[in-house]
Amino acid sequence: MRLTSFTDYGLRVLMRMAGTPEQPFTTGELAEEFRVSRNHLAKVISTLAANGWLETRRGGGGGAILARPPETIKLGDVVAALEGDQAIVECFAPEGNTCPLPPQCRLKTRLATANAAFIADLNRTTLAECIYRPETA
Repeated sequence: MRLTSFTDYGLRVLMRMAGTPEQPFTTGELAEEFRVSRNHLAKVISTLAANGWLETRRGGGGGAILARPPETIKLGDVVAALEGDQAIVECFAPEGNTCPLPPQCRLKTRLATANAAFIADLNRTTLAECIYRPETA
């Protein structure tokens, strides 16, 4: 299983914010700290906010903060939401599926079961167990 960079960045954002939950972070600050595209990170933060994990504020003193305690955020839920539109293999895609094997294919069911087990296992861990606090120089 390989997660998209979108999901990777989403997990990083949540882990970082959980380390300093009272501090609002701007997209620019996080993009600089993580050395990633500001535009891409803005989309990640927007998706995290839309799912209720972040609260965002505009203007001076604005930024994003955790909307819920880290103990209530399950990693599997985050991964499932951020990876939601990514097909694990082509036959899972709602469009563009050219696989000639269905309906005899037995792989799709096995992959679906494995994916569900992956998310369930991640849901045994909360964000509180993965808090990131950068070392201060």
